[in-house]
Amino acid sequence: MPILSRDALVEQLIRTRIAGDVATPRDNNLSHYRKLANGDRHYWLGLELGDRWADEQDVLAVMAERCGVNDDPAHRFGQDTIDPELTVDALDRAAARLRKAAAGRERVLFATGHPGSLIDLHSRTAAALRAAGCDIVRIPGGLTADEGYVVQFADVSLFERGASLWHTHSPEPMNAILDALEAEGSPRPDLVVADHGWAGRAAQRGIDAIGYADCNDPALFLAEAEGTLQVAIPLDDHVVDPRYYEPLTEYLLNAAGLTL
Repeated sequence: MPILSRDALVEQLIRTRIAGDVATPRDNNLSHYRKLANGDRHYWLGLELGDRWADEQDVLAVMAERCGVNDDPAHRFGQDTIDPELTVDALDRAAARLRKAAAGRERVLFATGHPGSLIDLHSRTAAALRAAGCDIVRIPGGLTADEGYVVQFADVSLFERGASLWHTHSPEPMNAILDALEAEGSPRPDLVVADHGWAGRAAQRGIDAIGYADCNDPALFLAEAEGTLQVAIPLDDHVVDPRYYEPLTEYLLNAAGLTL
């Protein structure tokens, strides 16, 4: 696949609705911002936000700045947006951190709460870092969390329950991995590349983390604003065809000097 220029990638992100006019409706976004501000920990994605974001308008302001949603609090229904320029800016920041990981041959852990859409993106990034000499974390076997199992497929940690891979926002699978690594005396990761509670909890536990995040998942953007998370990459995290993420993946790896 040819590596797209920045302008061509922006066009592709808009065309596939990874960014631009995304499928997530405005009222859903605002509902999540409100629930986070009201202290609903489901929306904290493994972070400890305290009372620092108790005003939903402050959350909206950060989301407008870092994700590109409409900044008008009176806009309550209909379409919302992700700014594709912000998506590419974040990919460039993530690429710089991946380049550092490759240069230092760091120990890197990959995980996703979106196995139906983002596993290939994470797996290809893991393969590129391994080829560059990084140690890709192999998680201990037999891990459980949230009445299911924490498993690893194609170098990506996932949550499995009832013989199916599940979409999850929970931080508990990441807790299970980090606690098990510590218990067996293995070094913890230098870097986590993930999303949802997997990324949030890793960052909260003091590990450098890159997180992909949708416009209705504000916690990771707040964490980046506070300096807890290294990079939050704004995108629709489950579009209709997972192959739509392939140009984004190629751009990221090329920018990091990791093209296979």
